[in-house]
This record gives sequence, structure tokens and C-alpha cells, in this order.
Amino acid sequence: MMQNVHLAPETDEDDLYSGYNDYNPTYDTEELENDTAFQQAVRTSHGRRPPITAKIPSTAVTRPVATGYGSKTSLASSMGRPMTGAIQDGVTRPMTAVRAAGFTKAALRGSAFDPLGQSRGPAPPLEAKNEDSPEEKIRQLEKKVNELVEESCIANSCGDLKLALEKAKDAGRKERILVRQREQVTTPENINLDLTYSVLLNLASQYSANEMYAEALTTFQVIVKNKMFSNAGRLKVNMGNIYLKQRNYSKAIKFYRMALDQIPSVHKEMRIKIMQNIGVTFIKTGQYSDAINSFEHIMSMAPNLKAGFNLILSYFAVGDRDKMKKAFQKLIAVPLEIDEDDKYISPSDDPHTNLVIEAIKNDRLRQMERERKAMAEKYIMTAAKLIAPVIETSFAVGYDWCVEVVKASQYVELANDLEINKAITYLRQKDFNQAVETLKMFEKKDSRVKSAAATNLSFLYYLENEFAQASSYADLAVNSDRYNPSALTNKGNTVFANGDYEKAAEFYKEALRNDSSCTEALYNIGLTYKRLNRLDEALDCFLKLHTILRNSAQVLYQIANVYELMEDPHQAIEWLMQLISVVPTDSRALSKLGELYDSEGDKSQAFQYYYESYRYFPSNIEVIEWLGAYYIDTQFCEKAIQYFERASLIQPTQVKWQLMVASCFRRSGNYQKALDTYKDIHRKFPENVECLRFLVRLCTDIGLKEVQEYATKLKRLEKMKEIREQRIKSGRDGSEGPRSRREGSASSVFLGMNKNFFILSE
Repeated sequence: MMQNVHLAPETDEDDLYSGYNDYNPTYDTEELENDTAFQQAVRTSHGRRPPITAKIPSTAVTRPVATGYGSKTSLASSMGRPMTGAIQDGVTRPMTAVRAAGFTKAALRGSAFDPLGQSRGPAPPLEAKNEDSPEEKIRQLEKKVNELVEESCIANSCGDLKLALEKAKDAGRKERILVRQREQVTTPENINLDLTYSVLLNLASQYSANEMYAEALTTFQVIVKNKMFSNAGRLKVNMGNIYLKQRNYSKAIKFYRMALDQIPSVHKEMRIKIMQNIGVTFIKTGQYSDAINSFEHIMSMAPNLKAGFNLILSYFAVGDRDKMKKAFQKLIAVPLEIDEDDKYISPSDDPHTNLVIEAIKNDRLRQMERERKAMAEKYIMTAAKLIAPVIETSFAVGYDWCVEVVKASQYVELANDLEINKAITYLRQKDFNQAVETLKMFEKKDSRVKSAAATNLSFLYYLENEFAQASSYADLAVNSDRYNPSALTNKGNTVFANGDYEKAAEFYKEALRNDSSCTEALYNIGLTYKRLNRLDEALDCFLKLHTILRNSAQVLYQIANVYELMEDPHQAIEWLMQLISVVPTDSRALSKLGELYDSEGDKSQAFQYYYESYRYFPSNIEVIEWLGAYYIDTQFCEKAIQYFERASLIQPTQVKWQLMVASCFRRSGNYQKALDTYKDIHRKFPENVECLRFLVRLCTDIGLKEVQEYATKLKRLEKMKEIREQRIKSGRDGSEGPRSRREGSASSVFLGMNKNFFILSE
């Protein structure tokens, strides 16, 4: 029985478990850096060699390993593999250990505790990349292609379409080089199709943005015909858009329908948009019945504002009144899907809640909501103005029907705008009384509507020169809404018409403070300052206005006029040149340029602009007179005749034009024609002394017998003229004494009245 009993050894009696803390040095990670065999195995394929098992004697240096009983055996190094599960020298291996992680006998011998191996120092450096390898070159080229595509998209978003196209072409060239290099290194299956697709799509889009439609279509065809590109069929929508821009409507519809067939029904929104494009194309081709079918389907599946408005246009084109009404009701019923304004009103005094509301009150989402609401109101107002005159017997009844429908919808506030638009329609039809009556209905409405109606009434009365009524309604508009810039501008206009320019300027300034974009108020301030002779301030106003309205002919003319009043003709000419670049057929601007060049002594430039002015408006007497005088000064009297003849046609009662025609004949040596002209003038104006003098002179030079007759008439007229002048002179002398006495008495009465006035004023 005792043969299986093993007594404990006599040594180390105090530590019964001393052997359990020993460990195999093979697993000592601290010694791995100094283990040459392990380091060689890491850096090379040395470690892949077949391991040396325990059955094969090892030639490597062995390390002693202590068993649980303290027996010493040899264990192969890292080149070999330690034997497990076997009895060595009759001693079995213990099955467990009591050593905790990181605690060894080495720690007791003075080594530092370092379970993470931080004392080993930094890791050896990584091996350097081989940049000359084909894989690395392909990787770098692929990165460059992606960068070019991104740069092309960024340039397009910034508006630099030319640079975007150049980047897209460069990306296409480098992508083709990349494909060839990949084919040489790897199999064709490893080609990056996504990169090829993005490069081609970007190139086609940039061609289309630069209106190079043929190249864009060719590139899209390359994508669509390649079966390896998934979902490429939807790009036929882009091709349809290009054909639509080219006005090739049949092909546009064909490609839209092909794209619609290739898009699955789960993509509902995409299919609706394509059908909307098809409907718009049908409208452009005049196929309104097909367009109606498309828009009806959209309104039944996913109603939206654009489709509803286009449906109304289609029914309007075919003249279907009942369908127009139904389509208008469908348009009104389209949900806006925006939050109510109450969301942006603080319900409490919580500062955190107030900060949040202030932050979202004008954020991007709120701006999008405003834009959507404004677009809906625009569509509804335009549709109402379009169908109101045709859906009923008269446009007034049609407007009333639209107003009732709008009042029963979510756009209640638009009803008042429709009523005001009804009044404006009356005004366009020159039915002033009905317009006024319609606007007067708003006098008892809320302040905003009342202010808008009163503003329109003030403007109407101002156009009729009824300044008292205009001022009254302007006051009503201002009192109803003090922040209405149009009302303040109208009030300023009425004050301006009464001559109180300083007060008018104050109203215009207040309108600008309420709305800095009120260009009418700014323009009127400039006119007011010009009337007050404050030319520098007027010039500032018009220059500010020019930055807002770059191509406004009125503003350009006012700037030139102010420079002319400031006696700066060079600047005036410069601004007038800008004016005629905007309106090249404005005869007044051209004649003003001629006048300025004439004042500068440049007759040739003056003639050029006066002649252009005459060509566009041949009835300006001042221009005709200048051109006739210019030809006389340059000794081309024959050319001056046509201008004076036209002037005589415009003003047939003015004898001077006919005398100028006769004078031109005489100066050019055509005495017979001059004599006939003078005789004709004498028949029309027998008491014209100048005509008789020239007749006497011409008859004397030619030697005609009629000279005595004309001389007798001339003497008689001169004598009659002398007697008339004497009578006028004697009448003045006879009335001089009594008049002086009357003037003295009048002055005394006036002084007395002044005296009484001052007494009353005290």
C-alpha cells in the first residue's frame, strides 16, 4: 500500500507549494527580444518550418524546468516544443498553478512589476513602403482621380463651369490610365467600376452644364449601354432633360418613358418626378390631353403644388371650365406640411426655451418653410387670376368664386389679396369707379389689409391728380400700418406735390428705415434733394440706387442729369454713354449727348448723336433745328433743306421754317426755286415783312417786273408797322401818370393791410 505513497521531500519544508510558482521560460515575453530564434522567425519565414516534437531529440540548448515536486528536467527552446501530458523521470506534471497573473518569483528576486511590457522600449520601426511597386502606383493614381472628381464638383458648385469641365476631363484621362495599369497587374474582375461610373457621370454632367449637349449625350450613352453598371437606366432621365433643353420633345418623352420603365415601383417619388417631366413636355408640344392624364395621375397618387398648377394650365388651354374649378380645389387642398407659426412663440419665460426658439426662428429649416409657403401662395394667386375671368360669365363672379374657395381652405389670408387683385384688374380694364368701390370695402378690415387697400386708393387718386383724396387715403394707410413702406412713400408723394420737399424727404426716409429695399422711396429722395438743390446728397441716393438696380435707365439718366447740374459734363457724358448701352434707341438721351458734346465744342460727335436721335424720333424740333444749322455752317445747304421742310410740316403756322427753306435755296444758288418759295410764303403770310424784303431783293437781282409791286407792298407794310408802334408808344405815355397814382394808392393800401396783419398776428 505504501508503494503508491510519495513522501514529501525533506528540503524546503517551510514552502510546500514552492514549485507551483515556477514557470516555463519559453513563455517569458521579457526574453523574446533577446531570443535570436524568435526574432528570426518573426522577420523571415523561419518560423514556418515544421516544429520539432518531443519524440525527436533536440540538439538545441535546453533550459531546466522545475516540476511541482521540484524535479529538474530539460525542455526544448523556442526552436522546439515542450512536451505536455507526459511523465518525465517518473514525475507527473501538476494540473494547476497558484501563481497570479503577473506575479512570479522573479518579482521577489528584485525585478520590477511590468505586466504590459512597457520596459521593453519602443517597437522596432516598420518596414518602409516600396513606392515603386505597381500596387502602390495604382493606389496613388486612384486617389488622384477621386480628388479630381471632387474638385470638379466643387468648381461646379462655385459657378466656374469651365474649370469644372477641365477637371472632369482630366479625371477621365487618368481613370483610363488607371484601368490599363490594373489590367496589366490584376485580373479584369478587380477593376473599380464605382470609380469609372462616378468619373463618367461627372463628365457627362459637366458637359451638360456647359451646354455641350452632344458630348453629354455620348457620355451618358457609354454609361447606359454598359451592362456592368447597375441602375444606369435611370440616367435616361438626364438624357431626356438634355433633349428637352434642345427642344427635341419627342425624344425627351421617349427617354423619360424608358427611364420610367426601368425604375421599380417602390421608388414612388422618383417615378412621380419623371411623370411630371413627361407632363411638362406634353404641354410644350401642345398635347394637353396627354399632359392632363399625367398630372391627373400625379394628383391622385402624390399631389403637389407644381403638378396641381400645371393641371390648371392644361385645363385652361383646352377651355374646360368645370375641370378648371375642380383642379383649383385640388390645388388648394395640397398639404403644405409645415409647422404653424405658434411653434415660434415662446409659451413661458423659461430662458432656455426662449434661446431655443430664437435659434430656430430664422434657421435654414424655417427659411425653407417660408419659401414653400410663398411658392404655394404664388401658385394659388396666379391660378386664380388666370381662371377667374373664364370660369364664370364675368371676371368679377369668377373672382368671387375663387375667394369663397380660398376662404374655406388653409389659405384664408389669401382671400383679401384676391379681393385687392380684383380691384387691380378693374383698374387695368380702366374701370376706375369699380376699382375704388372694391378697395373701399377694406376700410373696416384688419389693419394690414386696410393699409394695403388704402395705399392702392391713394395711388389711384394721385394718378387722377386728386391730391386731397390721395393724401387722405395715404394718412389712413399710414395710420393702419406705420411700417408699410408703400404707404409712407405715397404720403411723401402727396406732400411733394404740395411743394413741401423737406417733409416729403422725411416720409421717404421713414419708408427706407422700415424697408431698406424700397427703391421707390430712395429714388424719390434723390428727386427731392435735386429739387432742393442739394446735389451731392441727390447724387449719393442715385449712386446707391444704381448698385441695386444696375440697368435702370431712369437711375442712369438721373445720375447724368445731376452731374450736368454740377457742371461736370465729362461725368455726365460718361453716364449717358452707359444709358444708351442699356436703351440704345432713346432719342432724348442721344440728343442730350449731342447737346453736351456741342457745349464742349466737339461738333462731329455732337452731329453723330443728334443724327441718331433724329433717326429714332424725327419730330424733335430742337434736333431738327440743330441739324439744319449744322449743315448751313458746313456749307451743305442742300442737305439742310430736308430738315427745315420737315420742321415746316410739324409746325405749319411757323413762318420761320419756310423762310429757312427759301434761304437754303438762295444760298445754294437755286434762285428760281428760292423765288417760288418766297412767293408761296407771301401768299400764306402776306404781312410778313422779311419775306417781302427777300422778294424785292431777288426780283431786283433777276430783273423781274414784279419788283415794283413787291416794293410797294413792302413800303405799305413798313408804314403800317410804324403807325402801329407809334400808337402803342403814345398809349403807354398817356397812361403813365394815372397809373403811377394808382400804384401809389395801392401800395399804401398794401402797407395798411400789412400793418393790420401784424397787429392780428400779435
